[in-house]
Amino acid sequence: MLYLISWGVVVLLLALWTLTAWAADAVLSWTLTHAGTLGTQVPGATGIDLPAWFSPWLTAESSEWLAAWSGAVMQVVQSLLQFAPALADGLGVVVWVVWAVGGLLLLGLGVAGHLLIGAWQRHRRGRLQATRAYAA
Repeated sequence: MLYLISWGVVVLLLALWTLTAWAADAVLSWTLTHAGTLGTQVPGATGIDLPAWFSPWLTAESSEWLAAWSGAVMQVVQSLLQFAPALADGLGVVVWVVWAVGGLLLLGLGVAGHLLIGAWQRHRRGRLQATRAYAA
């Protein structure tokens, strides 16, 4: 019965691990496939606008520098997003390799639990026989 419980836990953990890997692969693939268009959906976006409550804390030079810096960062991010769809297939392979390593670790955990249960039962049986022999 203990073997069934331990392997049942391993199978449930493996199913959860598979579901997580599948969801991560789906989300990452969709995001990277559409990443080139995600950056162009806001026409005329030149940078990140600072909130109004933040402007009294900055000098004019600092706010101009931050606006220029955010505009430069936005251009770099948009240029990198154009190459993101090419990464989707490679990242899917990485996700499933990580899944395989995790699955092997879970199976190793199941084997270790199986061996520990067997050793515990042999130890318990030996102790029980020793107790019976002593009582007789």
